[in-house]
Amino acid sequence: MSSAEPIKVAIIGGGLAGATLANAILKHDHLDVNIFESASEFSERGAAVSLAANAQAALAEIGGEVADVVERAGGVVMSSSRLCMGSGPDAMSIVFDLGAEMRGKVVHRAALLAELLKPIEDKKKHTNRKVISINDSAKGQVEINFEDGTVFHADAVVGADGVRGYVRCHVLGKDHPAVPAKVAGFWDARSLIPMQKAKALLGEEYFEIDRQYGWIGEGGFIMHDVLDGGDTVQCVVCGIVGEGDEWAEGEWSKPLDRAALEKALEEWTDTPLKKGIVEAMLQNPDLKAFAETHHAIDAPTYANGRTCIIGDAAHSMTPWQGSGAGQAIEDAMILQTLLEKIKSPDQVAMAFQTYSEVRKPRTQRIIHSSCGTGVILCGRGADVGLDAAKIKEVLPGRWAFIHRQNQGEHKEEALEVLAKLLIAHPLP
Repeated sequence: MSSAEPIKVAIIGGGLAGATLANAILKHDHLDVNIFESASEFSERGAAVSLAANAQAALAEIGGEVADVVERAGGVVMSSSRLCMGSGPDAMSIVFDLGAEMRGKVVHRAALLAELLKPIEDKKKHTNRKVISINDSAKGQVEINFEDGTVFHADAVVGADGVRGYVRCHVLGKDHPAVPAKVAGFWDARSLIPMQKAKALLGEEYFEIDRQYGWIGEGGFIMHDVLDGGDTVQCVVCGIVGEGDEWAEGEWSKPLDRAALEKALEEWTDTPLKKGIVEAMLQNPDLKAFAETHHAIDAPTYANGRTCIIGDAAHSMTPWQGSGAGQAIEDAMILQTLLEKIKSPDQVAMAFQTYSEVRKPRTQRIIHSSCGTGVILCGRGADVGLDAAKIKEVLPGRWAFIHRQNQGEHKEEALEVLAKLLIAHPLP
């Protein structure tokens, strides 16, 4: 039978994934959402996020307050993403422009999260709530126990608590080999600098239009793009973890100084860009290299009864194809589509089963594609190396299946799967 009371949805994790989903289901009166964050405030690690055509289309499908959230957060439209050579025989040459017809957007993570949180009532946002256990309750609900001793009962629990969150352990079982994320063999560091400083250090010619630049080099990659409405430039240096430089288990970041940066780029052609990017990175007074991690072992499911996982909690991926945030937004779009159709808490598990079935193939394909793309962008691709012509031949197609996703068809696929389950398991 249909529920007279709203279906209580608890979202664990207050980052972009959780906040996007909370926004997506706010407009549905039969869904009552609360969002729980373990930290003392809602926040996002990282400087900027790039949203390609597929992510923008997913936001449009979600609609409501979410549809234009990137613009409200000061997102900047990139004319294209231009890949160039930073070292090798073709140093400083242009390889190709990626997705010039798709116009991706770059936005500051903190600004985007702030806009996503605005429509959610304060009483529905809870901080300092670290989950220590999730159990089925006698009433048929899910019981969430927090470290501070509080308890919350929900009809549906969505884990958006990140790559090292608790909910993935609950869904898969804490000893399942797919639970922990692994260091993927790369590291990255980021620095935000004012536009005028970036022009002085990197060259004015790279900022005549709002374009994301990526530079392929020996054992590393450099990127810079524009955010905050054109006032700020994000600079990124990435590298391959080399022999003798392995990261210890549980080591997620290391301080990064001039000597380490210069060593990472020592095989690069000596150009003004190489010198400028080192100075740009050192503008960050707390510069660190962060280990890039991913879920190298595919999870067999993203759902367990009335609990599911989204975003990095479900499918953490390296940033080489700029798809982590976009896939979290697609997760939110599909879950909104499914939760909109159910009428009772008894149907939550079927909605989550459908979500897992529909989202797993695409997200797990991107996990593996992204890691392979990173190897190529660091100049280590098999039979490719630093040959610009070969890179141009193998790289563009790696993004096509991500960016050209038809989100309307993706939603229809999910609804078809759910409809079959609802027919097979009707409410009493």
